[in-house]
Amino acid sequence: MSDSTENGLKARVILQQCLHARLQVKPPEEGSEAEWVEINRGMVIYICFFKGATEDIIPKMVNTLLNMKLCETESGKHTSVLQLPGSVLIVPQATLGGKPKGKGMQYHGNIGKDEGLKLYSSFVSHCQSELLTSRNADAVTEVRHGTYGNRQVLKLDTNGPYTHLMEF
Repeated sequence: MSDSTENGLKARVILQQCLHARLQVKPPEEGSEAEWVEINRGMVIYICFFKGATEDIIPKMVNTLLNMKLCETESGKHTSVLQLPGSVLIVPQATLGGKPKGKGMQYHGNIGKDEGLKLYSSFVSHCQSELLTSRNADAVTEVRHGTYGNRQVLKLDTNGPYTHLMEF
């Protein structure tokens, strides 16, 4: 795998179709339970930004990802998560920027934490806006998201390992 900054790569995304997904966004603390966000039918988006990524890439990414015909309908045809209609769970995934070195992984091409948080927050906001403006009044759709920079637990039910890698 080449260095992301050398080939102009700004972000890597994995899309996973799901029937239900649940993400722990805060671990349990003494005297309290863990906090979870969850969605039903829709798509999980794992996202990693690389050094050099800027706000300019966000609208293109959101438009491409939410309009890509990757979700399976009841009849087996493929449609976008917006047309399904479905919900979206966004998971920050810094490990998508890993590059093998020896027996380990390096993440030198990943964006810095502060800049990454800004881009991640912008990506989430753009997804929320897009889903809100395109949703059917009868459909229950939503955007849920994880917390940037924290380890999280994901539980996922799918109707097949229907996963796609996209790079921007």
